[in-house]
Amino acid sequence: MTKHLISLAAVLALSAPAIAQDEPEGAPSPNQIVADAQAGEWVAIAGEDLLVMTLAPAADGSVRQVVMQLMPAPFSAGWTGNIRKLARAQWYDGISINRVQDNYVVQWGDPNVDNPEATGPEKALPADLATMTDGDYIIAGEAIGLSTLAADTQRDLALDTDGMAGTDPTTGIILANGLVDSYAQLSLFHEGWPLASDMGGDNEGEAHVWPIHCYGMIGVGRGYSPDTGTGAELYTVIGHAPRHLDRNIALVGRIVEGIEHLSSLPRGTGDLGFYEDPAQRVPILSIRVASDLAPGERPQFSYLDTDSESFARYADARANRRDPFFIVPAGGADICNIPVPVKRLSE
Repeated sequence: MTKHLISLAAVLALSAPAIAQDEPEGAPSPNQIVADAQAGEWVAIAGEDLLVMTLAPAADGSVRQVVMQLMPAPFSAGWTGNIRKLARAQWYDGISINRVQDNYVVQWGDPNVDNPEATGPEKALPADLATMTDGDYIIAGEAIGLSTLAADTQRDLALDTDGMAGTDPTTGIILANGLVDSYAQLSLFHEGWPLASDMGGDNEGEAHVWPIHCYGMIGVGRGYSPDTGTGAELYTVIGHAPRHLDRNIALVGRIVEGIEHLSSLPRGTGDLGFYEDPAQRVPILSIRVASDLAPGERPQFSYLDTDSESFARYADARANRRDPFFIVPAGGADICNIPVPVKRLSE
């Protein structure tokens, strides 16, 4: 796992002004770097990990389709397994979008579950859904190679890199991959996903990692603990990253296409953005696993490998804009401000 830290940290010496000074005039924008990435730097997303959600048509009759990518094991495996079961049982067909809270989330599910405006009985769930605990919101760092993260990061990132901040596990603010994270000791990317870690260490035991609430991430609605939700009720982030929810709710994926069909919906006027008038709810016609669709109907996507050279350059460019419009490079970036590029593949 050290390679993730070294490869990006070496490029993203974000507090070093020499980077901007050394860059030639007219440096490429982040979008240009992504456009120029080599074919071998893109990773195909398996059809089993894609869900296609079809909403009721828009007022003008146009199709509204949202494509979601589920997180791979070992993250949130119990919930993603449930979500596939629910999709294949066609349980999601006929549910609705019930809550749109400005600068926060869009939530969908059975309108009669956890909804102040519920008007009928709850929809019965399949009997074989898995039950998870709140301990499943995180995984051991060992699962992705972070067992010795504290020692490795202290050594690798405290090196003299022309002003690059070092690390001090006692401060709770760690610079890694060029990212200072206010919510965790470490921010990192792993196989295309933004993650955070407590790093472990002498006083904390084993390192743990968890997915984080960036824009477009998908989480599981739940009640009060010990309830952790089944995956029948889901939401996506449509505002500033609500990182305070990290480790408190299961994150199961992200939206890779069509988020505009959710983020542009009218805001609910009830408590927490729930729709007070049932007529405002947007019906969900179906949610299907992409691999179950006919070959001509299966969407295909790939993401830019977060271990690739192009991703390192892209992340650095997001943090230090040097293309002509920008006057002063920011000198840093929140991990949620470095969205992993995803593109649709031609049929």
